[in-house]
Amino acid sequence: MKNITYITYQSFPAETANSLQTISNIKYLVKNNAKVHLIFPIREKTSEANIEVIKNYYSIEEDFKVTGFKHFLPFGRIKLLEGFFFHVSHFLWSYFVVSFKIRKTSDRIFMTRSDWILYFLARQNKIVLFECHQVSRVRTFVLNKVKKQENVKIIFLNKNLQTFYGMNDKNSSILHNGVDSDMFNKKNYEMNSDKKEIIFVGNLKRFNKERGVEFLIDSFLNSDFLKKHILSIVGGPNAEAEKIRNKISSLNLGDNIKVTGRVHRSEIPNIYKNAKLGILINSSSNLHSYEYTSPLKYFEYIYSGLRVVAVDFPSHRVLPGNENIIFFEENNNLSFEKAIKKALELPANIDQSMNDISLDNRAMKILNLII
Repeated sequence: MKNITYITYQSFPAETANSLQTISNIKYLVKNNAKVHLIFPIREKTSEANIEVIKNYYSIEEDFKVTGFKHFLPFGRIKLLEGFFFHVSHFLWSYFVVSFKIRKTSDRIFMTRSDWILYFLARQNKIVLFECHQVSRVRTFVLNKVKKQENVKIIFLNKNLQTFYGMNDKNSSILHNGVDSDMFNKKNYEMNSDKKEIIFVGNLKRFNKERGVEFLIDSFLNSDFLKKHILSIVGGPNAEAEKIRNKISSLNLGDNIKVTGRVHRSEIPNIYKNAKLGILINSSSNLHSYEYTSPLKYFEYIYSGLRVVAVDFPSHRVLPGNENIIFFEENNNLSFEKAIKKALELPANIDQSMNDISLDNRAMKILNLII
């Protein structure tokens, strides 16, 4: 059994896709016989270092050790200059935890998404698996300092990230996100001919900015073809869902577009039962979305047998199975309509290897990186 300490500057539980990614990966590391210890800061009012709370929130059953360290730092407490205080607090908390809280631990293997945790652990010659999900100036600085160390293993979320940092398969690995296959069973991804819904599942905002839902509404408003179908929008925060719901009502689109708001993870498979295709959409104004994302919902879509319609971004062009995605031009209503038409005419997408896109398979590959 491999002991892994996962240290992150994230907060739990939280609605963010990042927190879900972390917990989902830990779940499958545990299922593959790893002993995991999650360490994070108690920096939000909702932060809770209680395994039962975390298990219930993320709909998991696996047990692992959870430790929350107090966070007497500005980020999360002071709303002014949040970006600045995030970097300062992140640096100080990481230095404190690595230098004083875990310095004498016997654990050999660490995982993190935190640049500064990586930096300080690498300086102590600990084995560190670093999951790189996006680019930043701090990340570039840290990776340039540590990427040649034999004790550091870099896991990139997609090929574009690996290329940006000038690395290759000899000194790093590419592991896309995957699907939590435990959430599904065979009947969830067997497609029936009466399935007609078009769905978008995911957070309705990214970094507090609109992520393309307004475009979907506008497309339905101006298309007689799309009005013959039902679009289901599933995701939070609930305040944003209510705002969108009110707009849809004012445009008399209530019969065409349904807004569910945030649902418990255990309810997601039931939503896919009524769908024939899923939408990937985001804004090119966000570099991460444009170049580097590997959306969890994409893997859920294809695991459920849905056809996928996606905005034509480089990040979507490098997804596994991208040859089966129907792309449309950003902010082009006609291009979107044509993509939907094409997708609805195609049979269910059932040719992909289910095991290849699972988080279980991803966890096994992560464990294989550990010497």
